[in-house]
Amino acid sequence: MRPLVAVGTAAGVAFGVLGLTASVSAGQGNAVDLSVAMVSHTDVLARDAVMDTATQAQQRVSRDVTRVALSATAVQKAKAAVTQAAAAKRAQAAAAARAREAAAQKKRVAVIAGAKADPRSAARVLMSDHGWSGDAQYGCLVNLWNGESGWQWSAQNSSSGAYGIPQSLPAGKMAQFGNDYRTNPITQMKWGLWYIENSYGSPCAAWSTWQSRSPHWY
Repeated sequence: MRPLVAVGTAAGVAFGVLGLTASVSAGQGNAVDLSVAMVSHTDVLARDAVMDTATQAQQRVSRDVTRVALSATAVQKAKAAVTQAAAAKRAQAAAAARAREAAAQKKRVAVIAGAKADPRSAARVLMSDHGWSGDAQYGCLVNLWNGESGWQWSAQNSSSGAYGIPQSLPAGKMAQFGNDYRTNPITQMKWGLWYIENSYGSPCAAWSTWQSRSPHWY
C-alpha cells in the first residue's frame, strides 16, 4: 500500500505543479495581454495627441495665412485708394488750370479788342507802369504816336519797314514783349513805352526830339 500512496502523492504533486504552472502561465499571459493593451492604448493616445497638435498647428497656420492675406488685401486697397485720390487731385488741378487759362485767354482777347478799338486809353493805363500819370506826358505821347502811325496797330512805313503804333524798326524788336507784336497793340505799346523811357526818359522828351528832326523820327 505505501508504494501506491507514494505514487498517488507524487501524481498529486505533479498535477499540482502542473496546475500551478498553468495558473502562473495563465496569469503571466493575462499580464502580458494587459501590458500590450496598455501600450497599444498609449500609442493611440500619443498618436491622437500628435494628430491634435498637428491639426491645431495647421489651423493656426491657416489662421495666420488668412490674417496675412487680409492684411495684404487691406494694404492693396489702401494703396489703390491713395493712387485714386492722387489721380483725382491731379485731374482736379488740371481742370482748374484749364479753367484759369480759358479765363485768362478770354480776358486777353477782350483786352486786345479794347486796345484795338481805343489804343489811347490802353496806352494811358500802361504809362502808369513807368510813373507817367500826368496829362502833360500823356498829351506828348498822343502827339508823338499820332505823327508816327496815327495810332494804327497795323501801320507800316513803306520805305523803312517800321511797323505798329510806335513804328518799331525793325518790327521784330517788339518780340521781347510778345510774339504777337504784329497783331497786338498792347505788345506794341509796351515796347514803345520801354523804348521811350530808355532812349529819352519821357514821352515829352521824345516828342521834343521828334519835332526837332526833319524828317521826323525819334
